[in-house]
Amino acid sequence: MKVLIDQHVHTDFSPDSNTSMENMVKRAIELGLKEITFTDHVDYDYPDIDGVLFEVNYDKYMEEMAKLKNRYPEIEILMGVEVGYQPHLNERIDKLIKSYPFDFVIGSIHICDGLDLYTGDFFKGKTQKGSYLRYLENVKNCVQNFDNCDIFGHLDVIIRYGDFKNKDLRYEEFQESIDEILKLVIKKDKGIELNTSGIRYNLADMHPQKGILEKYHDLGGKILTLGSDAHNTRDLCAGFKNATQELKNIGFTKVTKFKARKPSFISI
Repeated sequence: MKVLIDQHVHTDFSPDSNTSMENMVKRAIELGLKEITFTDHVDYDYPDIDGVLFEVNYDKYMEEMAKLKNRYPEIEILMGVEVGYQPHLNERIDKLIKSYPFDFVIGSIHICDGLDLYTGDFFKGKTQKGSYLRYLENVKNCVQNFDNCDIFGHLDVIIRYGDFKNKDLRYEEFQESIDEILKLVIKKDKGIELNTSGIRYNLADMHPQKGILEKYHDLGGKILTLGSDAHNTRDLCAGFKNATQELKNIGFTKVTKFKARKPSFISI
């Protein structure tokens, strides 16, 4: 496996992880990684979950990164962020991103219409198809209006949640909405990620599902990052071997990495 970077990694700077940045770095070195990109959560105005704030103290963050860069020179440690997009947060997110020297910015949807996907609030009173269509409208809005990011994260993340027997968001069923999103991504010179965490949620595929990746390739999409979405050391690079094989089968020959917000490409 040639891919030597994981570009979606969380630490205990995110409230949903208990793993230190240093332990992630140590594990990355054990795995033979040459680079690791930390992308801890910033989700402003997240619906209250026992007072948890999805925000990062970046002064402490940068201090810790500087210490680890000095301690572990054999690996390049990059500073990313996963921002949770909501329409009213554009200016606030933009201000944050311009305030710190991020290497990589993921734009993700965790909240739809002010309602949490994780807790299930978003699904109340909606059919599965209605939920998915409304979610895709939120994604489209994000792609249209959120410019200060590099890629859009786990495009079909909604399939992790909801009390449905078959959670698939099949390309064929939502073709019009998905095509609009992917064409916008490409037009705006942004990218998407192959996020391997779907398998860990007992789903049938990664994020996004294969049909969406195939369409992205068919439309000429080039910018594609690979990330585990790890919140602990066990999941770092999890599923990467299968992921790179799937990408090859689709026709991709490279994945993208970002440094100082600029893309470069790695053969797979």
